[in-house]
Amino acid sequence: MSATSDFTQQFHAARAGDESALNALLPVVYDELKRIARSQLKRERAGHTLQATALVHEAYLRLLGVAAVDGCDRAWFMGLAATMMRRILVNHARDRRAEKRGAGAVHVELAEAGQIAIEGLDLIGLHEALDALALLDARQARIVELKYFAGMEIDEMALALGVSSATVRRDWSVAKLWLARELRS
Repeated sequence: MSATSDFTQQFHAARAGDESALNALLPVVYDELKRIARSQLKRERAGHTLQATALVHEAYLRLLGVAAVDGCDRAWFMGLAATMMRRILVNHARDRRAEKRGAGAVHVELAEAGQIAIEGLDLIGLHEALDALALLDARQARIVELKYFAGMEIDEMALALGVSSATVRRDWSVAKLWLARELRS
């Protein structure tokens, strides 16, 4: 039996409530999900309230509820997990922004006041730009998600998307330029 069909069967069984399948599946993907979560959280503001473990658990629970998973494999699952984590972080950022008092304010201890760095990328801005890119070219948007949020390499993305590495490189270059222009405005 291939690793893809074995993974798919375990995933389907876990979704159906088979606890032994869930127990077998989680160790297989947990370390990689945790790596993706840590990678995404490194890009967040200092003092972010979500931890990598909580992000992994939330994304995993959402993944078990995904409806269309026929023929899913590990690369597909990891790409979807990265997308889920992105959505969780965006929702978290939106909730934080919507707070009445101190929305968007960076809380800094007085001793740290002299060490404030310019904040990194605006996650909500990136999310909105990715949505706009997806309307123009869905594959380019998916490549950005897989690269930025899942930390996949060119060959991994090509395998996950079913295209050549050259196509991924070309789309990645175009998407980076488009996003840079979009995020500057």
